[in-house]
Amino acid sequence: MQIHVPDPEFTASAANRAHFRSALVVAAAFVAVLVVIHAAGAALGLHLQRFGVQPQAWAGLPGILLAPLLHADVAHLASNALPLLVAGTAMLHLYPDAARIVLPAVYIGPGIAVWLLGRPALHLGASGLVYGLVGYIFVAGVIRRDRRAIAAALLVSFLYGALVWGVFPLKVGVSWETHLAGAAIGVVLAFAFAGRDIPPRKRYSWEDAADGAEGPEETVPDADERPTVH
Repeated sequence: MQIHVPDPEFTASAANRAHFRSALVVAAAFVAVLVVIHAAGAALGLHLQRFGVQPQAWAGLPGILLAPLLHADVAHLASNALPLLVAGTAMLHLYPDAARIVLPAVYIGPGIAVWLLGRPALHLGASGLVYGLVGYIFVAGVIRRDRRAIAAALLVSFLYGALVWGVFPLKVGVSWETHLAGAAIGVVLAFAFAGRDIPPRKRYSWEDAADGAEGPEETVPDADERPTVH
């Protein structure tokens, strides 16, 4: 399988570097929001955790939107913060077009799935978002022939490959349903959007030479334009 190398003029361009910085800032800002929410809730005794997803309960519906912003404790928040920063930056930088759909889907989708099918418990945390992003980035790198996508897939698999165990009901107190739903959504969307966000490919001199060897195309004038002989 031939690996496509992105055009160096594209990857080294000022616009591409600025886009990476923007992606990093947005991902860091979201993590900062999570930190502020958790700190404010703890300092003011707001008990925000009660707004998590409660499956099959009308009172738990707001948790579909609120649960990804809430965490049980500092350790829970810390376990999601770095993966969100890394995977969020990679998603926004490498797949900006798909991100407009993927990010809302992996933010809301796991909460909907858990509310419909989850076991009776209070489900909260941004782990569904983490699993969705990591799932998308990993599968996109596997099915594409883009060197940047492959590198991103290898990075997330090296850093967060152990997350795969989180989709199984192996640990008490962990919402494996949220993890499984997020991962499934990310994987499905990676296949669905395989044709999006393809960077310009580097062209080699032999390709240009091959194109030039074909020579100019000969054109035949239309019947009305052909000279007539009397």
